Amino acid sequence: MTVDTPDPGPSEDPADQVGEEEPGADAGLSERDLAVLAVERRGWPGPGAKERAIREGLGLSPTRYYQLLNALLDDPRALEHDPVTVNRLRRIRDERRGRR
Repeated sequence: MTVDTPDPGPSEDPADQVGEEEPGADAGLSERDLAVLAVERRGWPGPGAKERAIREGLGLSPTRYYQLLNALLDDPRALEHDPVTVNRLRRIRDERRGRR
């Protein structure tokens, strides 16, 4: 007896989708999105410790992490979830862009 299962859809890795909604996710953000925001809320003694936490804790390269973070800063759901962190990071981003 065979059981028909629904087609999982495209073979793209859903972990590469920024803001991918998961059932029960806070404010419509994925668990990974929430984890990225949590990393940014912490204070870090230096860039090495933060990069290590990104690689080991999230399983992402720092480059991919910052791509995801940058997209999150433009996501209204991220602003709703953590306005202090998102607004702080937006200010920093805007200052850096202004210096270029």
